[in-house]
Amino acid sequence: MQANIAFLASTAPSARAAHTALVRRYGTVPVDSADVIVALGGDGFMLQTLHNTQELNVPVYGMNRGTVGFLMNEYSESDLLDRLKAAGEEVINPLSMHAESAGGGTHRALAINEVSLLRAGPQAAQLKITVDGHVRLEELSCDGALLCTPAGSTAYNYSAHGPILPIGSDVLALTAVAAYRPRRWRGALLPKAATVRFDICEPEKRPVMAVADSTAVNDVLWVEIRSEPSIAHRILFDPGHGLEERLLREQFV
Repeated sequence: MQANIAFLASTAPSARAAHTALVRRYGTVPVDSADVIVALGGDGFMLQTLHNTQELNVPVYGMNRGTVGFLMNEYSESDLLDRLKAAGEEVINPLSMHAESAGGGTHRALAINEVSLLRAGPQAAQLKITVDGHVRLEELSCDGALLCTPAGSTAYNYSAHGPILPIGSDVLALTAVAAYRPRRWRGALLPKAATVRFDICEPEKRPVMAVADSTAVNDVLWVEIRSEPSIAHRILFDPGHGLEERLLREQFV
């Protein structure tokens, strides 16, 4: 496969060294001229790359030069062109977050993994949860709550004991973080088209921050989240190592 490849690397020394070696071997082009983007780093850098290139409709192939590398392929210099030719593509729609802060400002951000609400003070957060205009939970007392995509279901969501979602499923996971009341409530599975709204109860006494991937908004009053079908992130994986296989494997370890 003779492709115009744009190589991007995180600031990690191993990623920078890999970038130098791969550019020397295969050359590189600007991202806006690329047929494929190769991201060198960890999952955080992959998310950053997807966000930064979302307007280009160019697939991204990651090679792990970080730690976990759930969204990455194994690193190798010698067979890149063959791997790109054989790679399978997964398409992910991000979540769109719309929030209002105590200062009166409104904020918008996109999240490929999840949007999380977290208490920002010593007292538990109190959240009212509305789904598609219907109040489903009048008051959730907790350390926080999150809404995640299937791609993000093995990240913070899984650490909070949320379910792992198959990559092709048209559902989102709504998961509580250290729920105090209702004590037994752990979350819900929602249709991908659902709109979820969190209203913060007593925001001055119980401040809450909202985080969409790495974009944080402090002192939110309410947050509304929905899937954004107009944006499609294209991620390439080696055969047998796509997101569907990785999500299944995570459930048997």
